[in-house]
Amino acid sequence: MANYSLPIIGNSDARFAVNKIICIGRNYAEHAREMGHDPEREPPFFFFKPQSSLAQNGDDFIHPDFSQQVEHEIELVIAIGKSGHKIAREHAADYVSGFAVGLDMTCRDIQKEAKKLGRPWELAKGFDGSAPCTAIQTGTLADLEQFGDLVLTRNSEEVQRGNWRDMIWSVPELIVEVSRYIKLEAGDLIFTGTPAGVGKVNPGDKLCAALEGFPQELILNVHPMN
Repeated sequence: MANYSLPIIGNSDARFAVNKIICIGRNYAEHAREMGHDPEREPPFFFFKPQSSLAQNGDDFIHPDFSQQVEHEIELVIAIGKSGHKIAREHAADYVSGFAVGLDMTCRDIQKEAKKLGRPWELAKGFDGSAPCTAIQTGTLADLEQFGDLVLTRNSEEVQRGNWRDMIWSVPELIVEVSRYIKLEAGDLIFTGTPAGVGKVNPGDKLCAALEGFPQELILNVHPMN
């Protein structure tokens, strides 16, 4: 059985065992607009990526040969430290055990076709390696305040920048909303949505995703699928 886990920053002997990967859609107003949606009318929604989509910092990203438009989406990732269902707003912060920087890699052409046909997004969002993530920095929700903008460069050129404080739905609100429908468990990762500026990646590209003040960057080299 595959071991789906991430290192923990500052503890070389520990690993964060990854359970579910939960992704929030359209959680920044400008990104919602660039995708053709009205953020004022958009309730929060989420989808899943399988464990096999997890990739670690420094792994090669294999560009899938079934898509002609793979796009990057930088995101703040929240690590869940304990189980809970129908979590109350005043207790939501207690479920946060750490943070990371991730990329929700998306086959945009496949996604657009799925939307047109009314089909699920799994082919566009859940392919192998589509959820690269840094190591986990342990901490409380209060510790998140020390971090600044999310910044993504492609071939050393800045292509995405946004502040996690501009999310439409805050981290506690996301925990409350997700736990209304499913039980959150220790080891779950919540990808909290991407700011505006998503764009295409090609074989040969180098991506660098960072959260200002965070101790690790997410480096990806894009390779063609053999």
